[in-house]
Formats: sequence, C-alpha cells, structure tokens
Amino acid sequence: MRTAFIVCFVATMLQSTAGRCETAVPENLAPPLEMKLAFVGHATGVQIYVCQAAASGAPKAWVLLAPEATLTDASNKPLATHFGGPTWQAQDGSQVKGKALAQAVPDPESIPWLLISVVEHKGSGLMTPVTYIQRLHTQGGKAPVGGCDTSTLGKKAPVPYSADYYFYSRRE
Repeated sequence: MRTAFIVCFVATMLQSTAGRCETAVPENLAPPLEMKLAFVGHATGVQIYVCQAAASGAPKAWVLLAPEATLTDASNKPLATHFGGPTWQAQDGSQVKGKALAQAVPDPESIPWLLISVVEHKGSGLMTPVTYIQRLHTQGGKAPVGGCDTSTLGKKAPVPYSADYYFYSRRE
C-alpha cells in the first residue's frame, strides 16, 4: 500500500497521469521497502515488433524487438530515452539496463505493468543511484494481432505506447 500511495501522489502531480489513482499498484510490483522514489518520467514512443518464424514449426509470431521512447518530467522537459536492453539513458548520458522481475496486466489492451531490477549502470549522473524501476499506467504497445506470415517475415511493426516510469534508489 505504501508504494500505491506514493505512486498515486506523484501521479496526481503529473498532468500526464492525472486521474489514474483509482488503479492501485499490485503488491508484486512494489520495490523493496528500503527504496525511495527518486524521480518519475512519462514515456511516449513505440514498442517495435518483428515478424519471426517460431521454433519447431510453430506459427509465425510478432516478437518484441525493442522500445523507442522519450521520457519527460512533470514540466514536459526531456528527461531520458528508453531503448533496447531494456535501457534508459538520461540527458546527462548516465544509463541503466534492467531486467523484469514481475508483471501485472490491469488493462488487457495494453502492455503489462512491470517491476524492473537494474542490472547494469553506465556513466555518472541522474541514473547512477537507480536500483528499481516500475512501468505503470501503460496505454497501447501490444503486439499486432495477425499479419505475421511468410510474406511479412522480418518486417517490423512499431506500435505506439505511453507509460509512466518510476525510478527508485536506496534510502540514505
């Protein structure tokens, strides 16, 4: 509940998330209690899928290749970019790479909400203290339905999405 309250409070401060507090954050997406919210970014971009042949004769399918998004702060100023890895790179060049730990699907029409653990840091700056990331309030971004067949193998499909990313660091 602590995380849901913080997320709700911060969300009301962001224009992009106003009115989303009615959706509580599932407990499996809460970062450890020793974490504190460092900053929040609103992402707008695409999830890029590629049509691939599945192993062992299974049907062809759209597979996530990478995200491409820009994150902005509460003032709508550029904060970071999000790309394959998954990686987030701040305007100052500092980066984190993450690994998904848990997910929830509050909206079946959108990509899942995630709890992500940071597994790699590069550079020094905004991202340096980040240890966990939540992806919440997703809109869109799901793989295309159909259209992946022999004639489209290797074809890419960018699907628009938006989400709020909550970056956490250790309490001092």
